[in-house]
This record gives sequence, C-alpha cells and structure tokens, in this order.
Amino acid sequence: MKRIIFAILILTTIASCSHKKTILVYSSGEIKLDDSKKNITVSEGTTHQENEIEFSTSGPVTLNVQTPTGKYTLEAPDDGLYIANLKNDTVVGSYQRVGSTSNSKITQEQLKAQLDSLQQLIVGKNISVANKNYFIPPGKISKINTTGTTKIFGPYTSIPASFDAGSVSEIYKFYTNKEVREIIDKLVPMTIYKPENK
Repeated sequence: MKRIIFAILILTTIASCSHKKTILVYSSGEIKLDDSKKNITVSEGTTHQENEIEFSTSGPVTLNVQTPTGKYTLEAPDDGLYIANLKNDTVVGSYQRVGSTSNSKITQEQLKAQLDSLQQLIVGKNISVANKNYFIPPGKISKINTTGTTKIFGPYTSIPASFDAGSVSEIYKFYTNKEVREIIDKLVPMTIYKPENK
C-alpha cells in the first residue's frame, strides 16, 4: 500500500512539473510582485521595465494588476509563453528571421514592403498566429507560443549582432507603437526615389 501511495505521489509530482507558464511583463514603472507572484503593482513611471514570471501549475493563472490608472485581471489559461502589457502604449512584435545573408543591400521594393508591414502592424492589421505577429493593447495579455526555447527581445532592446540564433528555436522582437512610428518616420524619406545627378 505504501508503495502505491509513493508511486502516486511521484507521478503527481512529475505531472505538475511538466506544466509551465512563463509570463513576460512589460510596464513603464516599477513592477512589484507579492509572494504568490499573482498580485502585481505597477508604479507611475516612464522607463521601460520587464519582469519574467514562471508558474508550474496545470490550471489557469490569473494575475491581479494594480496600476496608477486602475485595477484589472489578466489570465494565462494554458501552458506557454505570454506577454502581459501593463504599459500605456500598445506593444507590437513579430517573428524574426535571423541569419547570415549574402545580400546586404535592400531594394526600394523591399523597403516599401517593410514600411507597409510596419504601418499595418501598429493598427493591428493582418495580425494572426499564422503570421507570427502580435498586437497587444494596454492591459492585455497575449500567448506567443508553447515552446520553451523562444527568445524575446522587448521594446528599446536591439538584437545583438553577437546573439547565437542557433541557440533557440524562435526569436521575436517587440516594440511600443511609439517606437514603430519613429522607425516609420525614418523609413518614409528613404522610399522616395531620388534620381542620380548626371
């Protein structure tokens, strides 16, 4: 009988350890967590902050969030990697194809396509799991994927040239909408054709 109970305890422990929910929290002020990690208080601020929270429970995880603008709850129902946006600005991002390329130049057509993609991203167009792009308004949470080998580079963080892309299965880059608008403002003049002087 003792052996059966011991076996059940081991199986229960193994099953509970196989569950994993990772929530990457973005805010513009200091992030404070209580001991349960489910009650979050965000202070007033203007500096980007990130905090990664992990849970090993099989059931849904509900976060109780207190910000300077009010209270709300966010839920991570399934195992996987999530981003919780506690900022006042929308957070957008997408899967990155990182690797060596033999062509370091970009054509006008490619530049215009990138610009069009960015313009659609900041208004939430063509957002889908299949496209691997995300539009996360303030006070919302979004599941990115279920793999444990994903690397996310958040707002105001560049992907280092030295980063080993082979060390993870997927890479994502996220921005605030403000950041993307600044990128768009820089790209627009570059899309205007300027004939060379002869």
